Amino acid sequence: MTAGPPAPGASGGRPLPAAGRLDVWLIRRPSLDIAWDVLDPSDLSDAERKRAASFVRPRDAVTYLSAHIALRRLLGAYLRVPPREVAFVREPCPGCAEPHGRPAVAFPSPPLHFSLAHSHGMAAVAVSTAVVGVDVERLPRDETVEVCTPALHPGERAELESAPPEGRRELFGRIWTRKEAYLKALGTGLSRDPALDYLGTDPGRRPPGWTVLDVPCGPRHNAAVVVRGDSPVRPVVRRLPEEFLRARGATGSAPSPTARTSHCSSSGA
Repeated sequence: MTAGPPAPGASGGRPLPAAGRLDVWLIRRPSLDIAWDVLDPSDLSDAERKRAASFVRPRDAVTYLSAHIALRRLLGAYLRVPPREVAFVREPCPGCAEPHGRPAVAFPSPPLHFSLAHSHGMAAVAVSTAVVGVDVERLPRDETVEVCTPALHPGERAELESAPPEGRRELFGRIWTRKEAYLKALGTGLSRDPALDYLGTDPGRRPPGWTVLDVPCGPRHNAAVVVRGDSPVRPVVRRLPEEFLRARGATGSAPSPTARTSHCSSSGA
């Protein structure tokens, strides 16, 4: 076990990750039968609450709320400000220089970079002092693999074609989450052709100047994180306890200050 974030509104905060350190937080949405009673949207902006209300399926709304409540509370702990006061900006797009690139916090010093992803009940937040991107996806269906494989880099397609049929879904999921995490770190997202960059099983062929790591997150999802720099990265992966998402007073106590820890792999397979 390792120390987790302080309760929202607690004094002090969480130290910023040291150079070469990468914090990854995994969040599961609460059960739908209790989510509306325990989640506290008061930390969110009006735009975030409006976005949550726009989802047709309740489970998607709960996943979104869980992810964004966790993001604001975590960043608030790192920055030592109330969660609702965490201000977000968009960095310039690498392609056109317009302000729709990577999301960033409006606190220029000290530098703090983050990335958020969520999919089908699972969310991930990566925090570092270096540029970072994270992605999490539900294990793909066979038809998804078939439809999306032609969009991949030729080297990735060759690896999928040579993989045994029973292993293609998992391999595709690993490749795709690495790719989305990398494109998020670049600030382009999928506006950049997914076929341009190799994120397959051979680390030596991947884009130079970036560290690529697979993140363990259970049997139903794939996740990956990409951080700028070739120097050794010390990743720490934690599962955020559900209590951290709860409305103040929902349990009669502050959120738990502990979280389960696991470790990233170097994604060489």
